[in-house]
Amino acid sequence: MSQKMLSQNLKALARAGLVARHVAPTNPPQVTYSLTELGVSLAGPLTDLIRWFGQHGDELLAAQKHYDSQQT
Repeated sequence: MSQKMLSQNLKALARAGLVARHVAPTNPPQVTYSLTELGVSLAGPLTDLIRWFGQHGDELLAAQKHYDSQQT
């Protein structure tokens, strides 16, 4: 991921209230990010989702292959 994409994504997360963005008045400006309470509350569900994908990855790939084979 490029610096520009990282910056855009972090700004989007800040806009959504998931991270706090702090710009230090230095030259050049130093920007730090931290999770907000809302962001912290999302960590559990995201972990569960990642775990679910890990448990069902093979099934998902098989379903995709089956679907693709039906399209040709």
